[in-house]
Amino acid sequence: MKENKILTIIMIIAIIAVIVAIAFLGYGIYKKETFKPQKPVATIEIENYGTIKIELYPDQAPNTVTNFIKLANNGFYDNLTFHRTIPDFMIQGGDKSGNGTGAPTLKDLDENLSSKNYAIEGEFIANKYNNTLKLERGVIAMARSDYSNINKAKEGYNSAGSQFFIVQKDQDSLNGMYAGFGKVIEGIEVVDKIANVEVFYRDSDLKEGEEAPKDENGTQISSDTPKEKPVIKSIRVETYGENYGMPETIEPFNYYNWLMKNYSTQAQ
Repeated sequence: MKENKILTIIMIIAIIAVIVAIAFLGYGIYKKETFKPQKPVATIEIENYGTIKIELYPDQAPNTVTNFIKLANNGFYDNLTFHRTIPDFMIQGGDKSGNGTGAPTLKDLDENLSSKNYAIEGEFIANKYNNTLKLERGVIAMARSDYSNINKAKEGYNSAGSQFFIVQKDQDSLNGMYAGFGKVIEGIEVVDKIANVEVFYRDSDLKEGEEAPKDENGTQISSDTPKEKPVIKSIRVETYGENYGMPETIEPFNYYNWLMKNYSTQAQ
């Protein structure tokens, strides 16, 4: 009789253990299926202006986010500037040349790679990507070239590298034309301050036939260039343990080579 009781107790314990194990297994499967990683957050420190925090959206523009994270956490953006600022529009930065002409290299992604320039495909609707993020106030998007005037719109769509802009005022006319990949969650007032810094001139300031001002080297200054460019002390992205890896890159369109080839063809 005593042995039967012990056997019964052992069986009950075994059944309970199986039930607990199944419950834990089921919870693990449920958690895995329903778990959504926390969105990465970029912290931009701007000298003498303050801090901007931006939540990034891998679900909208995954490769764009991966590229930005890799560059930022490699220190690429440290000590670069916002080189173009337009009130009621946006602030643009992330160019290592400081004038809008610079492009990142593969070495900026991984020091073991080459110093060859690269670009990424534009993840936006006009380029057949289902990115529904609108370019409203606070949204960060990738800057790119526009080659539509030479019938090379596709090359312009796929010309983003490191330069980005933060929208200060809703830009409905640009929706679907640029890869938005995040939005400001703290520090929008810093964006406002930078958008309103003093610039050398606006295109609208020039009278008909008047030339744009030049710098000390005699080079023409681009419009919307701040007289004192706000300096990005650093950009770092908290990924909350997620590894976003390396972005997919493409060879950028070489406008100069195209121009020379086209000129040579017309000259023949």
